[in-house]
Amino acid sequence: MCSDGVKAIFFDLDNTLIDTAGANRTAIQKVQELLGTRFGQEDIGSICERFRVKLLQESYEPSEDVTIDDVRVTHWEEAIQEVAGKGPDRTLAAECYSMWKSTRLQLLAIPGPVRALLEDLRETHKLLLLTNGVAQTQREKIEAVRCEGLFHAVVVGGEHAEEKPASSIFCHCFQLLGVGPRDCMMVGDSLNTDILGGANAGVRATVWVNGDGRTAPPEAPVRPDYTIATVLELPTVLAALH
Repeated sequence: MCSDGVKAIFFDLDNTLIDTAGANRTAIQKVQELLGTRFGQEDIGSICERFRVKLLQESYEPSEDVTIDDVRVTHWEEAIQEVAGKGPDRTLAAECYSMWKSTRLQLLAIPGPVRALLEDLRETHKLLLLTNGVAQTQREKIEAVRCEGLFHAVVVGGEHAEEKPASSIFCHCFQLLGVGPRDCMMVGDSLNTDILGGANAGVRATVWVNGDGRTAPPEAPVRPDYTIATVLELPTVLAALH
């Protein structure tokens, strides 16, 4: 077993293990190409930016009548209407969404070296994937990158009453693995969800994956215990905890 005192490692998914931001950028480029025969470049850029903002501001409550796919088709429909001033075009909006979603899922992958690291860590630690987001969307990503077998447990925020940084979802994770907070490490790219949530839940160490080399803003809710550029640097952190 582990010699670093850490029994369990919780990993975020998006922009921690997989490059969701990069996949999003390429998916938007594909939609821009799709729209290229119908609108001018300035309008296309504005439509895609409005979709991006709607996605960031998205609020979705699962129901039998409206799926997350329906909601996101509507994002595209509204973005096109707002910029082009045309009437509703659900068909074009659905084409945009299908192109964006399929491109994104095709591009998402856990890099080979990261997968190898997780396989090694799984031999000595309990690994748990803890990701925020709508259940359908996150489960589709997990299936696309074929990562469920790398973890002892997978927890999707959208399937619970509260997401990160709420302590309740961390407590659920502790119970799933049969560990205490001080047995655990939280690894993720978000100071506001991963690091704050881990700190509030009392984990032994929080590790901020800061691939962009950003400086933590003064208003950041909490400071990470460790900062790394990529999860591949995690063994160095574990060694420091000996």
